[in-house]
Amino acid sequence: MNMGGQAKVQAGEDGKGAMATAALRESWTRVAQRLRAELGDDLFTSWFGRMEPESCAEGVLVASVPTRFLKSWIENHYIAKLTKLASAEFAGLKLVQVRVRVQGAAAQSPAVSRSVVPPPRLSGSGDAPALQPMGSFLPQAAEAALARATVIDETQTFDSFMVGQSNQLAHAAAMRVANGPAGAPVGFNPLYIHAGAGLGKTHLLYAVAQRIRDTQPMRKVMVMTAERFMYTFIQAVRQRDTLSFKDQFQSVDVLLIDDFQFLQGKAIQQEFCHAFNSLVDQRRQVVVAADVPPAQLDTVDQRMRSRLMGGLVVDIEAPDMALRRKILSIRRDLLAARDPGAAISDDILDLVAERISGGGRELEGALNRIAAFQQFNSQPITLDLASMVLRDAASQGQDQGRIKIDDILKVVGRHYNVSKNDLLSPRRARNVVVPRQIGMYLAKKLTSRSLPEIGRRFGGRDHSTVLHAVRKIDDLMRADEKLAKDLTQLIRLIEQGA
Repeated sequence: MNMGGQAKVQAGEDGKGAMATAALRESWTRVAQRLRAELGDDLFTSWFGRMEPESCAEGVLVASVPTRFLKSWIENHYIAKLTKLASAEFAGLKLVQVRVRVQGAAAQSPAVSRSVVPPPRLSGSGDAPALQPMGSFLPQAAEAALARATVIDETQTFDSFMVGQSNQLAHAAAMRVANGPAGAPVGFNPLYIHAGAGLGKTHLLYAVAQRIRDTQPMRKVMVMTAERFMYTFIQAVRQRDTLSFKDQFQSVDVLLIDDFQFLQGKAIQQEFCHAFNSLVDQRRQVVVAADVPPAQLDTVDQRMRSRLMGGLVVDIEAPDMALRRKILSIRRDLLAARDPGAAISDDILDLVAERISGGGRELEGALNRIAAFQQFNSQPITLDLASMVLRDAASQGQDQGRIKIDDILKVVGRHYNVSKNDLLSPRRARNVVVPRQIGMYLAKKLTSRSLPEIGRRFGGRDHSTVLHAVRKIDDLMRADEKLAKDLTQLIRLIEQGA
């Protein structure tokens, strides 16, 4: 058979046309060469490197791949190209059919039936799981990576999460995801939670994972940091086993990614985008946590940012006084259970809640410092001693915590002769818009408030409006020396008057 000729169909035992095994594989080799030439080595190896010919009869070419994900991807993205190229080698070809071969088994001979391995099915029987487990279809390496990715802190549950005004929306959204039944329509996908360090976004991810595992154990949940995603991908590339890497994501029902702002590298982001799109398209739930909202993910391309903003984006703000006091009370009880000698009064808890404006980690750290001072000095802790112990810890957070947005509105309004009501109004006059943008810029630079919170405090504006204002004032400062001096003066007035 010459390289340019088409393979002939021979008569099988049943009288129907069937191609001999040797001719089938020779023709398939030429199809593979054409695919490699058109797609390049990387794409060909990723999607067709493990495809094998099964049979060719009655104008239907059957080829097999090792995973359902690979079958689905080829059918959705490459089936037309594959059929066109295969038609040049197989005479009378009408259809290319892709099937999934059993993991670890040899490819079937051309004489066997062309049945396709069915995907996981929803079971209607009461004694069967709602979703068939997929682990048996995963390569061993992928299963190991999945196991490493899903190690979580079992103490971080919904029961141990303290709810207040600053985090109630994020908590409610996470509860909705965790309590959603398998197979039910997904209300919002993805759920994107952003917050500063120590405010509870990782706690919510772990709580979602544990609630689903407890109530719906047959659903597969993966919790993974962006760093773990990058590491696993790099290892897969080095071992030339990217298919196993792809497969592990297609097996999960709920994917939770933490510290998404650290995702770097074009190839890695493209791989995450493929996994993300595939899961969302299959109505599998995705939850992402990051330090910043999607619009501020400068290292992530615009298409991915747009997909993230297409779901529900919620933020967790710094806890208010009431929530800080509630967190401290729980931490004190836990501390007393470990060390009965630790006696911290309510007055001291009030002092800590007033002095420390950060999240749970900072509050717990301050409480531990007081308890350690009491233990090491063998004397009861008084308010004065507690104040002294907290002096350094409080000063670290006071620079941002002591400046209020109301202070900024007052100073900016007085400087530009604009009332507070005008700054918060929808007025678009230039003598109002510019001071308003300067106020937003200063709020971002001088406080720990998130963009959505700043927007709400400036008349209920969107976080994108605040981001635009910050970037615009940054640009103007470089070209306008007078504006730069004005901002320096405003910062000094705000810091002196706060």
